[in-house]
This record gives sequence, structure tokens and C-alpha cells, in this order.
Amino acid sequence: MVASLETYRKKRDFGATPEPLPEKAKPGKSLAFVVQKHAARQLHYDFRLELDGALKSWAVPKGPSLDPLQKRMAVHVEDHPLGYANFEGVIPPGQYGAGSVIVWDRGRWSPIGDAREGYRQGKLEFELFGEKLSGRWALVRMRRRDGERQEHWLLMKEKDEAAKPSAAFDVVHARPDSVLGRSKEAEAKEAGAKETQAKNQRKTAPTQKVVQGCPVPLPANAARAKLPTALSPQLATLVTAAPSEPGWAYEVKFDGYRILARIDAQRVQLFTRNGHDWSAKMPALVDAVARLGLASGWLDGEIVVLGDEGQSDFQALQNALDAERSEAIRYFIFDLPYCAGYDLRELPLATRREVLSQILAHNKSERLCFSEAFAASGTELLQAACGLHLEGIIGKRVDAPYRSMRSRSWIKLKCTQRQEFVIGGYTDPKGARTGIGALLLGFHDESGALHYAGDVGTGLDESTLRKLSKKLDGLAVAKPPFVGLPRTVKAHWVRPTLVAEVSYHEWTKSHRVRHAVFHGLRDDKPAASVTQEVAASPGLRTSGAAKKTGSKSRASHATARKASTSSVVAGVAISHGERVIDAKSAATKFDLVRYYERVASRLLAQLLHRPVSMVRAPGGIGGEMFFQKHSESLHIPGMRQLEDVSVPGAQPLLEVVSEAGIVGAAQYNVIEFHTWNATRRNMEKPDRMVLDLDPGAKVPFEVIAQAALLTKTLLGEIGLESFLKTSGGKGLHVVVPIAPRYEWDTVKDFSKAIVLHLARTIPQRFVAQSGAKHRVGRIFVDYLRNGRGATTVAAYSARARPGLGVSTPLEWQELDAVKSADQWTISNVFERLDRLKHDPWQHYATTRPTLTAAFRHLQFKPAK
Repeated sequence: MVASLETYRKKRDFGATPEPLPEKAKPGKSLAFVVQKHAARQLHYDFRLELDGALKSWAVPKGPSLDPLQKRMAVHVEDHPLGYANFEGVIPPGQYGAGSVIVWDRGRWSPIGDAREGYRQGKLEFELFGEKLSGRWALVRMRRRDGERQEHWLLMKEKDEAAKPSAAFDVVHARPDSVLGRSKEAEAKEAGAKETQAKNQRKTAPTQKVVQGCPVPLPANAARAKLPTALSPQLATLVTAAPSEPGWAYEVKFDGYRILARIDAQRVQLFTRNGHDWSAKMPALVDAVARLGLASGWLDGEIVVLGDEGQSDFQALQNALDAERSEAIRYFIFDLPYCAGYDLRELPLATRREVLSQILAHNKSERLCFSEAFAASGTELLQAACGLHLEGIIGKRVDAPYRSMRSRSWIKLKCTQRQEFVIGGYTDPKGARTGIGALLLGFHDESGALHYAGDVGTGLDESTLRKLSKKLDGLAVAKPPFVGLPRTVKAHWVRPTLVAEVSYHEWTKSHRVRHAVFHGLRDDKPAASVTQEVAASPGLRTSGAAKKTGSKSRASHATARKASTSSVVAGVAISHGERVIDAKSAATKFDLVRYYERVASRLLAQLLHRPVSMVRAPGGIGGEMFFQKHSESLHIPGMRQLEDVSVPGAQPLLEVVSEAGIVGAAQYNVIEFHTWNATRRNMEKPDRMVLDLDPGAKVPFEVIAQAALLTKTLLGEIGLESFLKTSGGKGLHVVVPIAPRYEWDTVKDFSKAIVLHLARTIPQRFVAQSGAKHRVGRIFVDYLRNGRGATTVAAYSARARPGLGVSTPLEWQELDAVKSADQWTISNVFERLDRLKHDPWQHYATTRPTLTAAFRHLQFKPAK
């Protein structure tokens, strides 16, 4: 018997289990591999590779994936005998691994490099030649955390011809059955027939399919999907120079507004990049899109007005929108994320654009234009674009998928320095000019502070001056909104909510713009998002890079894996991104970071201006966790200290002030964000109450939902509007916005009075005392979260629990369809968010009732 099989032997009673004995077996001419589908206590897949006379084995909870973007957790288990490769049967109850086993796939494997050394080092690369799995793969061992008894590895598919996106083909679900049960002769005959069939299919297989509701065929590998209600656009990264590597195509950078068009049963909506519906502004364009012949879909492009020489004219576009003369507007379309019931985002850009060009050619319209691309040198095209006085060019990787985020697979190169600035004031006019002299400009830093960046007076014609004067008059404030403002600057100050598009020659050493020219106001971008735009180097290759073979390919894959552990997200360097932080979902640190990058704008609205406490988990879920509410040694860009002036000598609290602060916190292993019920503006008077419905053991979720509705009813009867969210764990949170007029003890005592009333009125459902023994079969409505310094997990925060649930805002009418408090996780919550027609808490910010009437209804008298 091979020595490494001793553990296998000790775990089994071979008088009871049909599994093979650990006898020494004669190796074959080639190395065998097998994947066994094992329906034990939890279904998983056992991945086994022959090496040194035994089968090295890993338990893969989710099974292998052909998608290189999906890294599957693989738990290293004991070696199995070679004879196990043919084992199918039922391991009886009471035996180790009890449950059914089938041979899901088998074949041979070939190591890339030295297999024994790769296994020892924890980096094993190989090729598979199986019936279901083939091509290049890798197993990579992760660093073992304290207390872990087993090694955790990652099983990954490399990029090659055998790779397939999961949205198009999930091999585990598509091919669930055993590959055994046939004689060798039958196997050989079938294999020959399959090879013949495959050859014929390669010659005749259709690469396209006809789809109802689309005027042209779609790619055969397009994935069916529901049309999402909302879609965030992919954004380009500003770079200093065009990349030298192949695989890029370039388009003209238009001087207009980004627009995404949604088509659903002949209803067309035109959305800005921030989700504002501009359909009513452009009825002619809505009609043109409706005539394309698409039953449903999303288009992505830019609206422009062309000047006499063919260049896009931003000021002319603004005039056309302001005057409601949309006939002059042209829609240059460059991408097709969805089409006629199919999700095209995982397909290469070149494939999506080919379909788009055919659709536009099939239904020609002077208002709809295909944004042409050029495969020439980016450097030469930029020079040509600048010579034609264009704004610049956009570069895109032709093999990249569509991603709703700022990406390095889309880049922008500009001919002139140009960006958005926030308007913080204006000077008096001089000479013949009326109304306004110059606009004072600013940009936000990572902490949210608005820095003075100079002024702009050029480009303001009389019509623009009149419109600006009217807007600015309604925004007047007494004090300047800028930091770093020179004492010599005298002006009229305004609330910094307007955004100006400005070109300039250069930045001075004191961070002022020189030779600035005003181009117009931007209604599609919030002022809070305006920062100083800094160009990156051409940089790293992105996903979807051109295929390579041989040793050079293996080196590039190794480099890619190394890069993935220290990638840059939202300007934050992410280390050890490959580390699995949740065994249940196999989610990695990088998965959590990407979640927070995508949800950052929603989460920031919950965190901004409030003291925050964070749950940090350096060892991931199941490891040691701790709360952090003081800055101590934590220094994260986008977070700042918040002085607790009411408590002399107290350590500074923490405040998150930018999206980079959220991603930076995730880099420091923060999983949860909790906030106070008061803002920094008035820390002694809370502006909301939170009632946390905390269920006892074995209370079903439908009972928790009923309790939440009962709570809402009571609050409504005493004149308080309430908002609902899941906790992301076991219960629900009912949030009540209030005017910040009462101190902490008063609000806490009143929330306690509400809970006592519920417990007295419906004692079979509610209890007013905490502790497990009091909550058996009932729900404790936790009012203690309303004390000074107490916190509640923020909406859109992940939870440090198995599965990484997300605290998710809901509309009350949705509650009947909710199945559990952790129904939405970091991996599926965006499916919900993309379907939303509006924010479930859209009226929260404008709901601020006083508590006077509510006190009277409950006969509550505040302590003096």
C-alpha cells in the first residue's frame, strides 16, 4: 500500500462501505484524473489527479467551472487509491462520506512543468483530457489561517479554446450525469461517433441563431436573460498614452452626453449615465430608436450636435436641449449590452458591435449613427484627431466583455486638458459684460473637501450669462464653500451643486487652471463626484486578452494570477485579493472589494456625515473579528477623524467621506459598516430611530415579516412614516426618520415605549426583554440601538456571516415576496438593483416629522 493512503484506510470500515481497499495498483501509461459527484451531507465534487501511485484529492463545493473568471474553492483532502477512479455507488449511513457517488468525468491529465514540485509549492498547472473537462487548468494553494485543519486551494480554468463564460454554459448543470455504465467496446464506438459528429459540427455548426424580436441573427452562444430595469454604463479610464500591444480598436471621443437607451415592447426610454430619464427632452430620438425593430434591449452611446465641419459641439447640444429642439441631435451608438431577450455583455466587444452595426444598417436613420472604430495605431489616430480639433479618442479591447464600472479595457486619450468642475461662486462683471464676470471653480479631494481651482470667464456668451445668473441667484450662500481659497479672492458665493465643463491649457503649481474656457453645464453628473482627473499610464492588460500558447502563455497566466493579488480598484491597491474570506460562498477578498466598488455610491449616501464603526475580519468569516470605531493607527484615504466634542478627551471617531474610503476599508479587511443615528452636524440630537426585529430561535421568516408590518401599522397610527430593510442576517430593520430636535435619552426612551406597547398589545408575537430565554418563539424589538454611540449596520453593507448577506432596502409592498433576511448577498444583490425602477427609500431624505404628535398618541412624557 502507498504510504500516503494510510489516512484513507483509517477513516473507513471496509466491511461496511463498498469503496475500494487501499491496495497498490499498477499505474497506467498516462496519468489519470477523475471528478466524482458526491451527494454527501452537502453535494460537492471530488477532483482527483493521479500522482505518485495515488489520487491527490480536493473537494470542490460548487464543482468545476469552464469560466476563467470563476475561481472555485477546493479543500484538500486525503489521498485516494487509484482504484477509486472507477468507483460508483452508495456509501451507507454512518460511514465516512455517506451518500451517493458517481463518476461525473474522467480521462487523463498532463502536468505543465514539474508536477511534484508544483504540488509541493502549491502552484500546480496542468492540462485535462476528459469527456467534460479539457484544456489548461491550475490549482493554487492559499495561505493557511490559524486554526484551519485543511488546506484551501483554488481550482481555476485558464483562458484557452475550451474556456466558456458561465453565463453561456455551466458545465455542472448542463451535463449532470455519470460518464460510466458502458462497456469498453461501447465507449470506443461512442467516442469514434462523437469525434465524427464533432468534426461535422465544426464544419456545419451554426454560429448564429434567429431570434424573434431582433431584425438580425444573434451569436449562437448568447445567453438568455431578462431585460434589467436599469443599467450602469461602462466607463473609460484616462491614460497618458495609447498602449503598444495589439487587440485595441479606437473610436472618436464625442463632445456630448452619454445616453443609454432601454427598449421594452416598443417603449423607449433614454437615460443619462446617472439614471435620469431624458426621454421627454428628445421625442424625435425616442421615435427613431423605436423604429429599429427591436422587441427589447439596451443601447449605449453618446448624443451630440454636429457643427458645420462635422465636429460635435457641446454648447450647441445644450442649446438644443434647453430649447427643446431635439431634431438636430444625433445618437452615436457604440455598444449593445442586451438584445431581444439575450444578455450580450459576456461576449467580446467585437461580436457585440458586429450585431449592432447590422441592426443599424437594417433600419437606417439619420438620427442613429454607428460609432465607427479604427484598428490603426492609437498614437497616430490621436495625432489625427487633435489635428481635426476633436476632443480625443476612446480605445477599447476588442475581446473584452461589457462591465458596468470604470475599466481598464476602455481608455480615453484627450487632445486638450478638459474636465468637470464644481461652481462655488462668481465675480462681478467688468466692462460691457452683465450679470457675471467669471465663475469660480473647484474639485473635491478624497475626503470630500472642495478645493479652489481658479476661475473661468471665457466662453460665456450673453445667452449663457442670462441662464447662469438665474440659476446662481437661487443658490446664494453667505460663506465660501472652498478650502485653500486665497484671501485676495472676492466673490458672491453659491451652494456648490452646479457642474461646469471646462477646458484649459495646464495646471499651475498651486493647482489652478490656466487659460480656461467654459463649454457648458453638465446636468448628468452630480457635483459630489467631481474630482481632479489624473491620467494613468497605459498599464496592465485586461481580461479578454489575446490568446497565447506555450511557455510564454504559462508565464502570462502566472503573472496574471500574481497581479490579481495586488490589483488597483478605485485608486486603492488591493493585496491578497485571492484569499477566500467565506467558505460557504467561496467568495474572495477581491469579490468583496469589487462589490463595494459597485455599490459605493449607494452605500456612501448612508455613511456620509455619520460616525461609523466597522467590523474587521482579517481571518475572514469564522476567524477573529473586531469592531473599530476610533481611528487609532488606521489611515485610509477617503476616511477622516471626527471629533467627539461632547466627551472631553475621547478618541476621535471615524467618518467615511468618499467612495475610495469604502474600497480602502475593504482592503483593510472591513466587512461591515455600522452608523450612528445622528450626523456630525448635530451629534447630540438623532435624526432617526431604528427598531431591530430580532427573532428568537425557530421563528420562521414569515412571522418576522408579519411583525414588521404590525410595527409599521403602529408607527403609522402615531403619525410616523417608516422605512424597511433586511438586516442581511436573521431579522428586519424598521427605520424611522425624525427631525433632530430631541436628545439621545428622549429618543431612546420613546423607542422603548413603542416596544413596550407592542409587547403589551400582542404578547404572543413580541417581547420587550432581550436574551434568548425571553425570545423563544417570539421577537424582541431591539430599541437599544437608539442610545448615544450605539450603531446599526448600514443599508447596502455586507454582513460578516456565512454567505456574505447584504442589508437591503425594501419597499413595504415587496415584503410578501421576501424569503429570508439574507436573501440578497454580494453575489446576487445587483440582479435586484438592476431591476429596480426607483429607489425603495426615495422619500427618506424628505421625511423628517417631529415627535410631538407621536408622544401625545402614546401618552409619552419626555424626562426633563
